[in-house]
Amino acid sequence: MRILHTSDWHLGQNFFNKNRRSEHQAFLNWLLNTAKENDVNAIIVAGDIFDTSTPPSYARELYNQFVVEANKLDCQLILLGGNHDSVSVLNESKNLLKYLRADVVANASGEDKDQVVSILDSDGQVGALVCAIPFIRPQDVMSSQSGVKATEKQQQLGEAIKAHYHKLYLEAQSQQAELESQLGKKVPIIATGHLTALGVTQSESVRDIYIGTLEGFASDAFPPADYIALGHIHRPQIVGKKENIRYSGSPIPLSFDELKSNKQVVMVEFENTTPNINPIAVPNFQPMASLKGDLHSIEEQLAEFKQSEQTIWLSIEVSEQDFLSDLQQRIAEMVKGLNVEVLQLRRARTSAKQAIEQKKLKPLLSYNRRTCSSVDSSLKPSLASKRRLVLSVFLLPLARYSIRLSLRVRSSSNEDPIFRI
Repeated sequence: MRILHTSDWHLGQNFFNKNRRSEHQAFLNWLLNTAKENDVNAIIVAGDIFDTSTPPSYARELYNQFVVEANKLDCQLILLGGNHDSVSVLNESKNLLKYLRADVVANASGEDKDQVVSILDSDGQVGALVCAIPFIRPQDVMSSQSGVKATEKQQQLGEAIKAHYHKLYLEAQSQQAELESQLGKKVPIIATGHLTALGVTQSESVRDIYIGTLEGFASDAFPPADYIALGHIHRPQIVGKKENIRYSGSPIPLSFDELKSNKQVVMVEFENTTPNINPIAVPNFQPMASLKGDLHSIEEQLAEFKQSEQTIWLSIEVSEQDFLSDLQQRIAEMVKGLNVEVLQLRRARTSAKQAIEQKKLKPLLSYNRRTCSSVDSSLKPSLASKRRLVLSVFLLPLARYSIRLSLRVRSSSNEDPIFRI
């Protein structure tokens, strides 16, 4: 019995106005080939299939076509809803996809037995049981109560999620015992989830799912399933030092800070109920890079891309201490002739102490200096307009204080607008 564990596809993601369709198509083709080459019985997708609750038509097309192609390989699919997914969108095709051996579990409500899914082996017999648990919304497992403190709600939600896991695990154990009497062997129990476990490393693109309530789910609160396939965290990792509780991570980088970790899917092969776990690296389908340093360092790093045949998406963080009104123009000049696109340009944050020291060294502007000269070009027009209005109204009686306010606002702005070259 072999399964592939993946999650957080985020089909339809808009990445700094860039379309990810070609990357997602390449990944799904690779995933199907990997399943074929390894005779995989089932693929588990642990939530966030789509990036938004209203995915674009091409994202739905990729999803449906993947189900069709997996069925041709006689590969079963278990597709779970995540916090980004719409329950209604996943449910609208649920009954149809069932005929293609795709089990869709969009939310945690419903009959317990319907959320324990059987995976069939190559002989058509049950080879594993899955507690198919998607993203659990609070209303799925608990009723709303007024006058309850935030800390109490946090505890109640954690206990309700734990109870849901153990309830489905007991149902799976009951089915496991019945199958053992029929088949003469014990089949493994797999659990899934789409949540934040305590102690995990997150990335910029991960959205909080229980804002103001549950901070994380303890690893010892999971039932003793043979393997637990998790989604929501985009960096692949184990949970609570337990090799059988894992996040597969997202298959493509969904933010520039995800470049720090390699992408993977997890292949799990069971010998009786013992899992043999083998992460498989996902190829890089779109070159991306994050550059940091002063302008001289940035220029040196850009030189490495002179021979690149495929367009590289860049995030550039400049650490110059002085404000540069022509930063965009300087970067644009540096990348001329290179096969790159700058999707993100920003200035590095300086420490509060450095900012204070710099402000002390700057002399006050003279009264007769035009107020517009102190407005950063990096500020949004609406903010700049508001600041000019404040300065003009209070300029005569509060000239010195107004200029100090201007400098303080100026020093706090550290990010230039995103632009493309």
